[in-house]
Amino acid sequence: MVFSRFLRKPAIPAPRVPEGQIVYAIGDVHGRLDCLEDLLARIDADPDRGDRRVKLVFLGDLIDRGPRSRDVVERVMTLCAASEDVTCLCGNHEELLLHAADGARQALGIFARAGGRETLLSYGVDEAAYEQADLKGVAQLVRDHVPAAHLDFLRALPDQLVLGDYVMVHAGIRPGVALEAQKASDLRWIRAPFLDHAGRFERFVVHGHTVTTEPDVRANRIGIDTGAYRSGRLTALVLHDDVRRFLATALPEGAGIGVG
Repeated sequence: MVFSRFLRKPAIPAPRVPEGQIVYAIGDVHGRLDCLEDLLARIDADPDRGDRRVKLVFLGDLIDRGPRSRDVVERVMTLCAASEDVTCLCGNHEELLLHAADGARQALGIFARAGGRETLLSYGVDEAAYEQADLKGVAQLVRDHVPAAHLDFLRALPDQLVLGDYVMVHAGIRPGVALEAQKASDLRWIRAPFLDHAGRFERFVVHGHTVTTEPDVRANRIGIDTGAYRSGRLTALVLHDDVRRFLATALPEGAGIGVG
């Protein structure tokens, strides 16, 4: 006689990326070109690359808060233009910049509080001119100083990328909603309904957006926004076969993580 208490549920296989690939998912850069260049050098030197096909995925929020947003955008644009194996997703900060360029009043107010000042200064806006501008004036500064090619690049960014058993997004996904039915606003902005969900998702989720001191590893998701704009630690999740590990820039001695 077989008793149910002795029966074991079959183990859930570890999520995998497509065979022959190695994926580097890069968290929120937020204008820290120095951290980005450091991390890209670490990726180039990674011994696990071997002869695997290398895929780079930027999880969004290239801009705001840090000092060199323009240079980060140009660096990522160059990488994307050079290879179809480089993808950049749209984050909520890219969305804010695009809405600011369109003159959306609510977005302009948030943009100013969320690091938009630093972004516009990186594009050559005079600090005094920024400080004197009202919301309408800030929108004009965006249109006058951010190249159309940059805005076009940001407008074309996708909101999610499926790689094997993984889905890459900026902020997260809404539980109970199929991937193809997810709203862009959730993929770019969601927090609590996603972060608090303990059940399985349609695919294993890799995301940024929510700052944690170390990568936030859960049974159904991994968050890799380690607050580079303040901490100096920019993190990449490395995936190949069913293996996952992390690469990161060094955290300066005494540095802390700022949540925001």
